[in-house]
Amino acid sequence: MEWCERTTSSPTNTPVSSSPPTGSPPRAIMSPCAACKVLRRRCAENCMLAPYFPPTDPLRFTIAHKVFGASNIIKLLQELPESQRADAVSSIVYEANARIRDPVYGCTGALWQLQRQVSELQAELAKAQAEIVTMQFQQASSQALSCTGLWQSQEAQPQYEQGPHCCNSFNNANLGSAWGSVWTNYE
Repeated sequence: MEWCERTTSSPTNTPVSSSPPTGSPPRAIMSPCAACKVLRRRCAENCMLAPYFPPTDPLRFTIAHKVFGASNIIKLLQELPESQRADAVSSIVYEANARIRDPVYGCTGALWQLQRQVSELQAELAKAQAEIVTMQFQQASSQALSCTGLWQSQEAQPQYEQGPHCCNSFNNANLGSAWGSVWTNYE
């Protein structure tokens, strides 16, 4: 409320001025919170909804009011300690948005859909991991076969004429003869 200067006539016809008390600055006119705007009521200084529904975002309260009703929102906030009210309002607004999108299941439907999507992605990941293991096994098998073929061809030719081996896995029966040919050729 703003202070304004008024002059009135007194019975003695001397003007009297009404001004704000000295020492206190004039108060600024504040805009009502979004809840009070939507409900078309005067916003009191101690309005419980003002901190959570600012005047700049009236849609937020409109959605929550449409689904839950203003009196239910106020009752819920009154039951909670002040430290939990902001989180409660965020949850109310989220649930109200979900109820408008899916009137039957609300946010539960969104959670169910996300869980189903996670399950599908986990199954897809398991399938991809199985394919990787299969490819690694096939690569190891083909490498083992090529090493075995190379090993058998190396037994027929002198060892010092061959290049580096393709793999480090030797069987114990052929290991002695391979090393023996290497040692005898260099002596």
